[in-house]
Amino acid sequence: MFTRFKPTWALSSIYELTPEELKKHGIKVILTDLDNTLIAWDNPEGTPELRSWLDRMQAAAVPVIVVSNNSKKRVAHAVAPLNLPFIARALKPFSRGVNQAKRMLNLSDSELVLVGDQLVTDIAAANAAQIRSILVKPIVETDAWNTKINRFFEGIIKNYLKKNNELKAWGHSLDD
Repeated sequence: MFTRFKPTWALSSIYELTPEELKKHGIKVILTDLDNTLIAWDNPEGTPELRSWLDRMQAAAVPVIVVSNNSKKRVAHAVAPLNLPFIARALKPFSRGVNQAKRMLNLSDSELVLVGDQLVTDIAAANAAQIRSILVKPIVETDAWNTKINRFFEGIIKNYLKKNNELKAWGHSLDD
């Protein structure tokens, strides 16, 4: 019933991903949600931890591309200090933004992963586009007003997935 919301993995944070682990799983590019995945939705500056993680990915030649439902203006402003490419108005949970990235990158589905903090948008979009996904804990506990609606439905879906052993506990690596 809720299998379209089932993530491939669940990690405590995007910052726990390492280039070595990605390579081990054949992943060449990280597609990531912006708000509450990469940065706190209410703090577009990011953190030193984010900058360190991005430096590790860059040093390992692992591109990080933001795929966000936000407007082009909002995403451009948020990622400018991070110098990241992005796709705005991705229309998640539909596959539009992910498929746009796939066409741009010309990689096989198995070489991509989408990281996000929401089952009903990020994970559903990854599954619709037939790529692997990583659910992460939201960076902050608060959400923008429009995300609060999604969190209500997400709670119901999470409970179902956990009850049916389709959602593992938060891991610290892809092999947990």
